[in-house]
Amino acid sequence: MVSLEERYEHLEKTIRGYNISADFAQIRAAYEYARDHHGDQLRRDGTPYITHPLQVAQIVAEMRLDSESIIAALLHDCIEDTDSTYDDIAKRFSSTVADIVDGVTKLTRVQYSTMEEEQMENLRKMLFAMSKDIRVILIKIADRLHNMRTMEYQTPEKQKKKAFETMEIYAPIAHRLGMQKVKWELEDLSLKYLDPVAYKEIVDKLAAESQEHAQFMSDVQAQITQRLGEMGIGNATVYGRVKHPYSIYRKMYAQDKTMDEVYDLFAFRVLVDTVADCYNVLGVIHDLYKPILGRFKDYIATPKPNMYQSLHTTVIGDQGIPFEVQIRTYDMHAIAEYGVAAHWKYKQGIKGEGGEKTYEWIRRLLENQEDADAEDFIHSLKIDMFSDEVFVFTPRGDVINLPAESTPIDFAYSIHSAIGNSMVGAKVNGRMVGFDYQLHNGDIVEINTSKSAHGPSRDWVKIARSSEARSKIRQWFKKERREENIAQGRASFESELKHAGMTMAQITAPDVLPAVMKRIPFKTLDEMYAAIGYGGYTALKAVNRIRDEIIHINRTAGQEKAAEAAKAQPPAKEQQEAAKGLPKKVKSEKGIVVEGLSNCLVKFSKCCTPVPGDEIVGFITRGYGVSVHRKDCPNADPARRSEADQGRWIKVSWGEDVNASYDTSLEVVCKDRPKLLMDISTVLSTSKVNVSGLNVQSTADGFAIFHVTISVTGYQQLDQVMRKLGQISSVMKVTRPAG
Repeated sequence: MVSLEERYEHLEKTIRGYNISADFAQIRAAYEYARDHHGDQLRRDGTPYITHPLQVAQIVAEMRLDSESIIAALLHDCIEDTDSTYDDIAKRFSSTVADIVDGVTKLTRVQYSTMEEEQMENLRKMLFAMSKDIRVILIKIADRLHNMRTMEYQTPEKQKKKAFETMEIYAPIAHRLGMQKVKWELEDLSLKYLDPVAYKEIVDKLAAESQEHAQFMSDVQAQITQRLGEMGIGNATVYGRVKHPYSIYRKMYAQDKTMDEVYDLFAFRVLVDTVADCYNVLGVIHDLYKPILGRFKDYIATPKPNMYQSLHTTVIGDQGIPFEVQIRTYDMHAIAEYGVAAHWKYKQGIKGEGGEKTYEWIRRLLENQEDADAEDFIHSLKIDMFSDEVFVFTPRGDVINLPAESTPIDFAYSIHSAIGNSMVGAKVNGRMVGFDYQLHNGDIVEINTSKSAHGPSRDWVKIARSSEARSKIRQWFKKERREENIAQGRASFESELKHAGMTMAQITAPDVLPAVMKRIPFKTLDEMYAAIGYGGYTALKAVNRIRDEIIHINRTAGQEKAAEAAKAQPPAKEQQEAAKGLPKKVKSEKGIVVEGLSNCLVKFSKCCTPVPGDEIVGFITRGYGVSVHRKDCPNADPARRSEADQGRWIKVSWGEDVNASYDTSLEVVCKDRPKLLMDISTVLSTSKVNVSGLNVQSTADGFAIFHVTISVTGYQQLDQVMRKLGQISSVMKVTRPAG
């Protein structure tokens, strides 16, 4: 067992290895401050809580960050978990450290109506702090990395929830910041809890073949090193690695392959001193092995937005095994491993704000999402920050990077909103193209504008890929066409309302309208119509929220009437039932009232998994009490009941004291596509339901069938989850299995 003092000494040793002039007195003071304030707090594994800030600081030190970053890492949980305050930290250390700690701190003291809203506000706050000082996100990523490393001590529910969030948010942010080493570890740790069976299969297979892999990599490494020596390319470092488990998992899933069918498991890196040497090494590699056409990428001439630079080529070796070779300088390698952390100017002693032009994309992202609600914010964030990118050129040769599958509309609005609003046509590589044309890497794009242009079309919102373009189009309609927006929005809303079997009279009733308005983010119905009209809100979302509120109002009113009726004449009713010989309802078991029986064992059938709100029927089993089925379950079909069992079917009903949650199953049939699992996981994680089982099978004809087990409070919540799943692209149907 390593003592706290030994952990701290290891931290100091790491810092001295790259920054001998660090402020060790303040770092020591921060450690003692955090240790004293966390006091007797313990982690789930039983260790003192201070071990967590120490390990986060250790990860930050391995990123080679400055003294203030180390201090903030040690203090990062003080405001959230102790009686320490922002002012206290600012006075004891510095306002800069206090700002960083405050940026990392979650908004735990604010109550939100939905899980999506809470996640959105935490992200928005973190991104805002990040735009002012990039160290906020570097410490937050280090915090999440250590939490994922110790996730085995958490409950299965929390493991899945945190793994979803890490895969959806933190691993892509690490990628966007160029921190590949951290990104890979976050992805692998998330996969371990999201699909433990597949993770174990991959890890076990790699372990079983490790000796064979090591021999292959050693042979290739020796071949490349020898040839580079013969060509006079000095000070080159060559090493190989096997792809990390999540990378293999993605390839298996996307291409429907088994582990044995994934051949390009290996990647080799060649590190040299200069850019000229990189291109010389490329020639040597292509002379030594056979290159695969279309698999060469030059990220040195055209770096990625996250500063990544390298030459990538895929070749086939003597044994017929394909492998990738990445060629870069030692400086490029430092950036590839640690991204923005490798560029952090504070470690060189340069003072100033941490929000240089490199991070302007964060501020732009926040501006684009200023009016977005929770679901739109998360969706747009994934597109803007986490999707693949395409690099295109202006006619003057300037490089513009856009989300993958972007169109000329996205390009025009990325230049300026005035260009987009006055666009009448577009040329790509000298040819006229439609507004929905998908741009490709290297395209030269020219936008034709006109002063007499009528402005953007409403359809452009659907065509545009980037949230920046969509936001600017909506702003134009919001400003220019309010009356038209209201009329169009009202028509869309009433159409969706009719489709849901509701009327305007139900909504505008004096006792209903105030409650309904609380469920939508607008002060008046006209504001909602206008937002629907210009594309800032959807009629479907509005109707779903309003329907949920009306169901709640009707249910509450029904319960109040029933309670009043029961108070009015309960004795007389009981006497009448007793006189007729009717069985008296007894106390419920697991929320189920079994007529005529008391204190009997109740279980829910696994064939149809009923939940409160379903019509149900009971079956008296031999020795296992009453089994509860949905009435629409084939096993409960009266036509299928044998004569011998007729007397064992019994009336059951839901009691008033139902359980907090019930397990039920869903089957989701989809057209298979990349990132489908991630989209389904996002809906489940943001719907406030516990996921206790999730497996998927792919079919030979390109379909995927998901079997999901979740815990819900009742049919209303289950219906919401099913509708959200049904709205995912390529999902064909969502059903509840029975029989």
